[in-house]
Amino acid sequence: MSTISASTRLSVLDRSRTREGADGAAALRDTVRLAREAEALGYHRFWVSEHHGVPGVAGSAPTVLAAAVAAATSRIRVGTGGVMLPNHQPMVVAEQFGVLESLFPGRIDMGLGRSVGFTGTVRRALGRDKRDADGFAGQLDELLGWFTGGQRAHPQVHAHPAEGLRVPAYVLATGEGAEVAARAGLPLVIGDLRGRERLLAAVDVYRRRFRPSDHAERPYVVVAGTVVVAGTEAAARRLLVPEAWSMAYSRTHGVFPPLLPPERVEALTMTARERELYEAGLHGHIAGTAEQVAGALETAVGESGADEVLVTTSTYERGALLDSFRRLAGLAGLTSTDA
Repeated sequence: MSTISASTRLSVLDRSRTREGADGAAALRDTVRLAREAEALGYHRFWVSEHHGVPGVAGSAPTVLAAAVAAATSRIRVGTGGVMLPNHQPMVVAEQFGVLESLFPGRIDMGLGRSVGFTGTVRRALGRDKRDADGFAGQLDELLGWFTGGQRAHPQVHAHPAEGLRVPAYVLATGEGAEVAARAGLPLVIGDLRGRERLLAAVDVYRRRFRPSDHAERPYVVVAGTVVVAGTEAAARRLLVPEAWSMAYSRTHGVFPPLLPPERVEALTMTARERELYEAGLHGHIAGTAEQVAGALETAVGESGADEVLVTTSTYERGALLDSFRRLAGLAGLTSTDA
């Protein structure tokens, strides 16, 4: 059987997706449970995300959720994928990560993105607009300065307990994110695996323009995307169905709904546009049998030169999702322990 190179790290990003018939509290508990399972399977890190005003996503406060995940685990690295910096004051973000690092030393990652709210109404509720994303590079510089004591905006103010701590920072590549990461000398997190040409172009820009820094001596690339491993191609496709429909629905109705069971989705009467988006959502992912996934991942990693793969898979059937993570861990030869 084919395997994945042992030099490629595998990690997990969970977005705390809600499922039909269950509330946000259940989704958050599922995230914490999945983190414990990912740790037992030998995954390198476990990240949570930030979404505001999205009915199908319970993960709205990533540093709070990261604290719960870190408290429920003991070895796996824990972080955010990511905190959307334009939504927050950099000092507050520094303080939050300073608390996390103080409580869980050596295990915390600070993944940072430049996106703002999902809709105009959400952005207004946050007190932000799209233009706030334009200041991401400056916000990032200020945030890092709160840890070193070198921030210039408020020279008489110190962020406690962050100042003097070292929390690894990662830049999520949305828009100009790749260039920002390169100029700052930070690791790059980029997705998704379906946009091959855009991904490779952004990674090339990042590597060519990377400036070594105190944070990283060389470029470090994390590619993110959906990876599904099942016993058959049909079973793998079934796992993709709930998220594909949720994305199609959000594109046509402006609302991101909870995940539905695959059989419910397949029984729906869709409009032509819904069907088009739904079918597109089923393609381009790394999904299939162990042999197929091993080959596709090796190709993706080989083309991008990625140091790490961040798996972002969501589906309705939690047992099937965990089975996919188990199979993927087996392909990578991860060291599992008893949960």
